[in-house]
Amino acid sequence: MAAARLTSCVAVTSAAVVSMSTFSDRAYADSSFRFPFFSSSPSNAPSPPNQSSDTNSEPPAPEEPNKSGFDPESLERGAKALRQINSSSYSKQVFDLMRKQEQTRLAELDAERVHYELIQSQGDIERQRKMAEEQRNLIQEQAQRQAQVLRYEDELARKRMQTDHEAQRLHNVELVKMQEESSVRKERARQATEEQIQSQQRQTERERAEIERETIRVKAMAEAEGRVHEAKLTEEHNRRMLIERLQGERDKWLAAINTTFSHIEGGLRALLTDRDKLLMTVGGATALAAGVYTTREGAKVTWGYINRILGQPSLIRESSMAKFPGSKIISQAKSKLLHGSTLAGAEKPFGNKNGLGNVILHPSLQRRIEHLARATSNTKAHQAPFRNMLFYGPPGTGKTMVAREIARRSGLDYAMMTGGDVAPLGAQAVTKIHDIFDWAKKSRKGLLLFIDEADAFLCERNSTLMSEAQRSALNALLFRTGDQSRDIVLVLATNRPGDLDSAVTDRIDEVIEFPLPGEEERLKLLKLYLNKYLCDDNNGSKGGFLLKKQPQKITIKDLSEDDFREAAKKTEGFSGREIAKLMASVQAAVYGRPDCILDSQLFKEIVDYKVVEHHQRLKLAAEDETDLEESFRLYKSLGLGGFQHNLSTSC
Repeated sequence: MAAARLTSCVAVTSAAVVSMSTFSDRAYADSSFRFPFFSSSPSNAPSPPNQSSDTNSEPPAPEEPNKSGFDPESLERGAKALRQINSSSYSKQVFDLMRKQEQTRLAELDAERVHYELIQSQGDIERQRKMAEEQRNLIQEQAQRQAQVLRYEDELARKRMQTDHEAQRLHNVELVKMQEESSVRKERARQATEEQIQSQQRQTERERAEIERETIRVKAMAEAEGRVHEAKLTEEHNRRMLIERLQGERDKWLAAINTTFSHIEGGLRALLTDRDKLLMTVGGATALAAGVYTTREGAKVTWGYINRILGQPSLIRESSMAKFPGSKIISQAKSKLLHGSTLAGAEKPFGNKNGLGNVILHPSLQRRIEHLARATSNTKAHQAPFRNMLFYGPPGTGKTMVAREIARRSGLDYAMMTGGDVAPLGAQAVTKIHDIFDWAKKSRKGLLLFIDEADAFLCERNSTLMSEAQRSALNALLFRTGDQSRDIVLVLATNRPGDLDSAVTDRIDEVIEFPLPGEEERLKLLKLYLNKYLCDDNNGSKGGFLLKKQPQKITIKDLSEDDFREAAKKTEGFSGREIAKLMASVQAAVYGRPDCILDSQLFKEIVDYKVVEHHQRLKLAAEDETDLEESFRLYKSLGLGGFQHNLSTSC
């Protein structure tokens, strides 16, 4: 039953296979791989009897062509083969082999499908690669075209720029030529103006000298005639009075001498005759001498001790701290006694409402100074470390006055020393500097220590011209200022900040430049010093009631605001100190007049004279600097480069 079922399954399977593909069945049937039990061709192997009988009994039918393309012989051979397989003892192995062949055929079909898919994917990749290469070539061509366009535009821009530069150069050459011609014309006009001014000044000085000489001669002749007449009238009377006075004086002195010697004679006689009085006199004289000597030496020792405790160091030139208890009260009383009520007027700033006393500064610099003063005051109130400052700029720009004002506004004591005083001290400079810092700690308010001309002993330590004592003094100052202090505000002032040692500049927290005053500042300074030197309030009552002679009153006439503005324009490059000297010269010129009148003409003459003097001073300084540079070049050409190095590295 099972064999019949298996045979029927094999037959159905063979029929299905034959119906699907005739060529395929024929290929499998006629292949070189034959099983002995399936083959329809003669075989050498013995076959079973039933098989041979079936073969002999059933002759092969003649092949007839099938019009529909179906071959019935294939089915017959398949059925016969299945029967042989079923009747064979190797049927199981045959079916296993058939199954394996079918699996092999399916695997080959899958491999062929995978191969075809791989070929198709390679074709897609090749097609995409060609498209990417074409796109890349297109992008490269576009980039090349764009680069060519950019190069062309850059070339055009460069040509335009070259054309513009050439035109600008020609224009600059013309401008330089015109400026040089203008400078030459201005220089010639200035020289002509200076020569004219100098000639007018010389003529004015000669006429003034002639007038003064004539006035002095006439006045002297009149005074001489009056004195001669008076001498003739009083000579005889004076002679008689002198003779009588001499006679009376002679009689008086003779009587006094006789009386004195008589008393001395009596005293000596009594002293020599009485031994007790003699011993008492000798003892009293000895005790008096001993007392005087002891008192003098004790006073010296006591004063030295007090001076060591309370006195200020010798390097301090100016200080607001009291030298000994009560000295401030005594100085204030003395000032009030000598100057009276005019002291307050003298200390009040004239024509200045900026809150910094007599200091005139640029508004931005003034705001910064006021900010520093407030910051210092608040630092002192909160017991925080003080900030050290560096003031630099040309001479006479108000550095010392600003330091004094900062100390006054912040409530600190003020002390000033000069760097030039340190070098002459030699080995004692270190001790003196330590004395200053020890003395500063005695201030209950805190001290602002102002060191003027700081570059004199705080210059670079690698300088060959710096002595060992100066180097030690610098090291002492650096040691005392290594940490920020709550007792001292260190303020350095110099005209050459580049010469300071790097360790000194490292101690500085605030660096402030004091430039030369501008036109508005010069105008304010002119008015300030005019009020200070020439105003009636400052000169009419100066000296107090102790001086008998009062200064002559100065009258200002025809001096307008335009005169001051013109003077401010002319004094360009002047420092505050030079403007003060200019107004002092105006004061001297006014005092040289008999009527003491200051008018516009005299003011302009003095201003022009000082301006010419200022330019001459600048010219001489420039010539000196040029000579020094020429000397350097000469020394260098002669092989003396070390001398130049020493000068350049000196302080």
